[in-house]
Amino acid sequence: MAKDAGAFRTIGELSDELGIAQHILRYWETRFPQLRPLTRAGNRRYYRPDDIALVKRINRLLNEDGYTIRGVQKILEGGAKEEPKPVASLVATPKAGRDTEKLVSELKDIRDTLAEALAD
Repeated sequence: MAKDAGAFRTIGELSDELGIAQHILRYWETRFPQLRPLTRAGNRRYYRPDDIALVKRINRLLNEDGYTIRGVQKILEGGAKEEPKPVASLVATPKAGRDTEKLVSELKDIRDTLAEALAD
């Protein structure tokens, strides 16, 4: 039986739903002050719908878009007017319209040149 979309979720339920380990969720609580689930007796965490949306956003920014923890903190604090370029896009995106094959070829040439220089 599935819970209603507006229902609170325990850390175990949220972990299973999103495929994120519980210790990661607890770590994110220490790094992102905006993420404050409701706690009850025995320190049981209950994530409200807003908390769940925030966890999903943090997860997307970190694990899909390639941001660092600090980059996500800046975005959530509202200090960054534009979202900074994720680390993954800086590495994977070719410059100014170059095609990927040409870029890879140039990098291999540089690698070979450096290897020859070190061998001498």
